[in-house]
Amino acid sequence: MIHYEYPLSERIRTLLRLEDLFDRFDAYATSPDAHAHHAALLTLFEMAEVAARADLKTDLLHELERQKSTLTALRGNPHVQDAVLEKVLTAIEVAHQGMCQLPGKMGQHLREDEWLMAIKQRAAIPGGMCEFDLPSYHFWRHRPPKERSLQLQHWLAPFSSISSAVDIVLGLLRDSGQPELQHADNGSYQRMLESRNPQLIRVTLVDSLPCVPEMSANKYMLNIRFMRVGSGQMRACTDLPIDFDLTFCTL
Repeated sequence: MIHYEYPLSERIRTLLRLEDLFDRFDAYATSPDAHAHHAALLTLFEMAEVAARADLKTDLLHELERQKSTLTALRGNPHVQDAVLEKVLTAIEVAHQGMCQLPGKMGQHLREDEWLMAIKQRAAIPGGMCEFDLPSYHFWRHRPPKERSLQLQHWLAPFSSISSAVDIVLGLLRDSGQPELQHADNGSYQRMLESRNPQLIRVTLVDSLPCVPEMSANKYMLNIRFMRVGSGQMRACTDLPIDFDLTFCTL
C-alpha cells in the first residue's frame, strides 16, 4: 500500500516537509559513503531553511500543550490503555521542554559557522562544489566515515526536539482519522466536505495500481484525479476501476 497525503493548511504542509527532510537526512547519514554524507549536509541546509519559519516554534509549543491537556483528561478512561497514554504524555513533555530550551531561530548554529555557510553558498551554483572550489570540504569528505557521521550528528542535534515534536503532532493527526473505502469511476472522485474541516487528507492505494492521485481541496469540496504514471504526457486513468481508502484527519 502507498499513502498519499494532502495538507490543507500551511502549518501542516511545513510539518510534512520537515518530516521528509528528517527522514532523508537519517537515510543519508547512516551510510558510510562520502556522497551520501554530502547529500545529508545539503539536506541539513534545507532543514534549517524550513525550520527557521518565525511561527513554527510557537505553533508546535501550543499544539503540544493542547494535546497534552486533551490526553491528560483521558487518564482513568477504561477504553484507553494507560501504558500507551503515559508513554505519549511523556514524549510530549520531553519534546515541549526541549523546544522551550532552544535559543533563537532554528538552525542558527549552522548560520554562525562560516565554513558551513561557504559550502551552502557554493551548493547553490550548479557544479560549484568541486575540489578546486572548496578544498577544505574536499578534505572533510576524505575523513573516515565515522568521523563524518559524528560531525553530521553534532550539526543535527539542535533539531532533535523539533523532530520529536513533528513526529508527535503528525502521528496524532494521522491517528485521528478512520479510513473509508471509496471507488472512483473514469479516473475522478469528488466529495463535499460539509463540516469536516480536515487538516490532512490521506489516500491509500495498492502499489500495483499504475496511477497516482492528484488532489485539490478547499473547505467545501475535495477533488481527486487519478493520473497514469510514466514518462510523457500525464493522462487520467479512465480505463481502470479504482478502489482506495480515504481518510480525513483533524487534530
